[in-house]
Amino acid sequence: MILGLDIGGANLKAYHTAGVARHVPFRLWEKPGELPAALAALQADLPAADVLAVTMTGELCDCFESKRAGVTAILDAVEWTRGGRTVRVWRNDGRFVTPEEARATALQVAAANWLALATVAGRFAPAGPALLIDVGSTTTDVIPLHQGKPVPKGRTDPERMKSLELVYTGVRRTPLCAVLGSHVAAELFATTLDAYLVMGAIAEEPGNRDTADGRPATRAAAHARLARMLGADLDTSTLDQRRNLANLLLLKQVYLVRTAMELIAGKLPAPPQTIILAGEGEFLARLAVKESALNSCRPVSLAEQLAPPVSRTACAYAVAVLASEQGA
Repeated sequence: MILGLDIGGANLKAYHTAGVARHVPFRLWEKPGELPAALAALQADLPAADVLAVTMTGELCDCFESKRAGVTAILDAVEWTRGGRTVRVWRNDGRFVTPEEARATALQVAAANWLALATVAGRFAPAGPALLIDVGSTTTDVIPLHQGKPVPKGRTDPERMKSLELVYTGVRRTPLCAVLGSHVAAELFATTLDAYLVMGAIAEEPGNRDTADGRPATRAAAHARLARMLGADLDTSTLDQRRNLANLLLLKQVYLVRTAMELIAGKLPAPPQTIILAGEGEFLARLAVKESALNSCRPVSLAEQLAPPVSRTACAYAVAVLASEQGA
């Protein structure tokens, strides 16, 4: 039995090979000292496991002085919860290593989760060129595949941002002003979550206060947050103005994802035949494909293939599967 852990800066994700997926918000940058307890709570009601397969992106949080320091702190937290279990850490060269090796090669461990997902997702497109588009809460991965294998231009975040294989836009945490620029106030009054709450693309979560103003993730509160982006409030803005703002955000994000997708597809040996969609922003990826020059490609939804909770924790699922297969 293997438990996959994907430890991000804003979310903790787990997948157990018994078929159980978990996802909880956790603001690592605000409370790094609470990470061990948060990981313990995440695992508390999951089946027993023999191995912890770990990947991470949280090392970039500004509570850490460097990526190396972040990797070390996250591994310390994992080992605090390990009990007698074996820990294996995924690297961006496609290998699992011990925690000791991971600390010694921290920059290969940093932000390597995308490669695990691409390695597993490639099995849904075993022949010819393909793309994987994974839209999460904060970022979007656009990963080229060929003959079922990842063929990325970059391995590190800076390399991947340069190649557009990593696009810093997501469906929850991206500030609206980062996408809409001069169309809105340059303040963290609202995030993309608010636009998609208003549009109904993301369901209301009254108990979730991981929002720009700390108020609930409901449509009513989202409307108030969007109004502030217009320099207004609910009394001085109209319903149509707020809905139009949400639609403009969607169009801008579709453009960002479509641009990256078309650029990367153009560097494959031939046009992609399949596009694999993953993440909680799968709806955004699907629309970007529809609006692109690649709209004739065969779409494969990981939410449909594996179930929505698994797609949302896809990188944790991937490291668990790979560790199981490799006898990590």
